[in-house]
Amino acid sequence: MSVAKPRQRVMHIITGLDMGGAETQLVMLACERRRRGGEDVVVSLLKGGALRARLEAAGVPVHDLGMRRGLPSPAAVLRLVRLIRRYRPAVVQSWMYHADLLATLALRCSGRWYATPLVWGVRCSDMDVRSYSLLFRFVLRFCARLSAMPNVIVANSESGQRVHLGLGYKPFRWRVIDNGIDTEHYRPDDAQRGAVRRELGIPPAAPVVAHVARVDPMKDHETALAALRTLSDVHAIFIGTGTEALPAGANWHRLGRRSDIAALLPAADMILSSSAYGEGFSNALAEGMASGLPAVATDVGDSRRVVGKAGHIVPARDSAAMAAAIHAVAALPLTDRAALKIAARARMVDLFSVGLCADQYEQLYVSLG
Repeated sequence: MSVAKPRQRVMHIITGLDMGGAETQLVMLACERRRRGGEDVVVSLLKGGALRARLEAAGVPVHDLGMRRGLPSPAAVLRLVRLIRRYRPAVVQSWMYHADLLATLALRCSGRWYATPLVWGVRCSDMDVRSYSLLFRFVLRFCARLSAMPNVIVANSESGQRVHLGLGYKPFRWRVIDNGIDTEHYRPDDAQRGAVRRELGIPPAAPVVAHVARVDPMKDHETALAALRTLSDVHAIFIGTGTEALPAGANWHRLGRRSDIAALLPAADMILSSSAYGEGFSNALAEGMASGLPAVATDVGDSRRVVGKAGHIVPARDSAAMAAAIHAVAALPLTDRAALKIAARARMVDLFSVGLCADQYEQLYVSLG
């Protein structure tokens, strides 16, 4: 049962509004709260962003602090202080490490520290911090030292909570809130299935794997490609920034960054998540399942909990195990594959919908009032 109209204005603060898991979740939550009658406001540290238009179209005010990536800015802190004083939010919620740090400093300087609860958001699990910049590592260590200051820290995965405890986080209160998936936007569509296959030249009966992720060491496209090279009868659709530059293959399609992912996913028969580390709760995995795709996912973050019995979990960086799992789904009789597709979508609708996620955030905000 959904919570009633949001009673509090929440100021959401995030590093940027380009496509990404945390960014998508913020936009989903702010737009859903706006639909329910809320008056949230979003502040981005960086200018622009592909998702900004969606917020503005939904009537959510958006401000940016004019920061440049990788460059600290005292002026940005002062701008955020002024916005907090102007809007007087009931709750300030920050998303990801740079925003967590800046929100804490600005709220502390705003004169509203004791009047406005602060919620931090952490989204990652077992990161390889050596692959990130010195500035990022400094921000992460500093956040760990300040982690008792927010009223509550929200993790989007149980694995993320465990990892951050290991990084030295000692919050006053933890809360795990799963990502919310728009199961009306991401859904099976037989018409789109045929249209996309015709566009890409994929035979109607060919088994197809969808893989949605930017090219990044964390996402481990190399293992996915190695697995698919052994499956000559399986087609693959790679979607995400940088995928257009992946090595060519006879049966895979490198689509690059796309804004029509929900229309592309129904063309596939399964969703593949090949991440080697760092995932907390994979939006791409859950969106594929909401589109009726059984899952093959590495055992990273909370993927095992998300997939349940609607797919296969394999070890990270194990291309042979990944290939075997893909083959197992592709080789199922059509009736068994159809049942698995139904189970995948039902799991997203029942456990990970936008409405359930928004309800949990509203309950959290009310508890802080």
